[in-house]
Amino acid sequence: MTDTILSPSAPLWQEAMSASGDSRGHRGRPDWTDVAFFLALVVGAGVALSQFSQSMDYYEKLILCGAVPGLAWMAWLWRPLRTLMIAAGASALFAIWLYSGGQGLAQGDITRAENVFFLKYLFSSQSAILWMCSLFVLAMVCYWIGFVSKTAAWLGTVLTWSAVYAGVTGMLVRWREGHLLGPDIGHIPVSNLYEVFVLFALITALFYLYYERRYATRALGGFVLLVISSAVVFLLWYSFTRDAFQIQPLVPALKSWWMKLHVPANFIGYGTFSLSAMVGFAYLVKENGQTRSLAKLIPLFVLGAILCAEPMVFGSRELSATWMLYFGIGAIIVGAILAFRGPIASKLPSLEILDDIMYRAIAVGFAFFTVATILGALWAADAWGTYWQWDPKETWALIVWLNYAAWLHMRLMKGLRGTMAAYWALIGLVITSFAFLGVNMFLSGLHSYGEL
Repeated sequence: MTDTILSPSAPLWQEAMSASGDSRGHRGRPDWTDVAFFLALVVGAGVALSQFSQSMDYYEKLILCGAVPGLAWMAWLWRPLRTLMIAAGASALFAIWLYSGGQGLAQGDITRAENVFFLKYLFSSQSAILWMCSLFVLAMVCYWIGFVSKTAAWLGTVLTWSAVYAGVTGMLVRWREGHLLGPDIGHIPVSNLYEVFVLFALITALFYLYYERRYATRALGGFVLLVISSAVVFLLWYSFTRDAFQIQPLVPALKSWWMKLHVPANFIGYGTFSLSAMVGFAYLVKENGQTRSLAKLIPLFVLGAILCAEPMVFGSRELSATWMLYFGIGAIIVGAILAFRGPIASKLPSLEILDDIMYRAIAVGFAFFTVATILGALWAADAWGTYWQWDPKETWALIVWLNYAAWLHMRLMKGLRGTMAAYWALIGLVITSFAFLGVNMFLSGLHSYGEL
């Protein structure tokens, strides 16, 4: 298989959807439902400003107002987001009402989380996020069963959407819970490893669901849900061994409105880079579906095993039974995928489509990661008086940026495609994972407030 694939004249996603009889990729002009949704967002923002203005500063109010047209535009681009936002928003409001005891949304008692049935088992932030974790793992299992059963694959999609709904609801409720704990505790839930792991899982899943719908294929679900399930395992371990799910006041360095922009943009990059790596893995499985040469599979297995070992390395300075078991199961899964590469490859989309998804994911991630890096520099100037100090986190963020800048340069200027691009995307996930977690574990610096 050559490393160069010629692009067809028509977009690959349109070909894929047309072949399946699916016309959902055509957005059309905004209709009355889009206008109604925009007005609903305006009303929601108005309620938030009237009920919770005392908890928001000037910048937060500005961000809230700016989010209304932004969310409406995103929901028009991809209509399933509209359903997600309505469902998660309604559930979060229901939870906030339960916390208030019917005395008004601005009131609330955090201790009701242990006494009210719906809060205790469904809609408190911790309950909703635990549901998210369970549903993601179940979705991964269904996607893999989906290689022999279309019903299971469909169920994988349903469970993934359900997990995203639970996670978004949990994050919104957690935001309110922080304010119920105290006026100086409440903050947007993107400030520590627990919260950003939830954010990472949600962003990666949403981008996958977008590409699943756009390319009319569910065959990639099992691959992408592997990396999300890995994040879930780490999240659960981190939650219950460090009590990380507890809401804590922000450290002084994080008390900035820059955080509300920098962190989400950063994790859009992390999520799409991870998605591209798993699509790259699928590409290599597809490419080697009929090969009998073990020599070609050894590098792929070794790279997969390294990725499986990363959470074990970052999880503890000492080897534990938990992470040894995780590594063993992960290596077995990678080996099983390679062992059954033939039937798996037959169900995967064409190499051209896989290559196209990989490129688009990296392009989107690179754009947002670039914005996040610029925002981080502005935040540093505001907090520390200088844009760049070669802090370990800053240095590794630059390494990640240079890695994907080189990938895109080689693709656009030198025609990088296929095998080399896929291996590079997988190696990029190793680099990104170290920037995400390894720096917090092994290096200290100005970002040490995020250490394990």
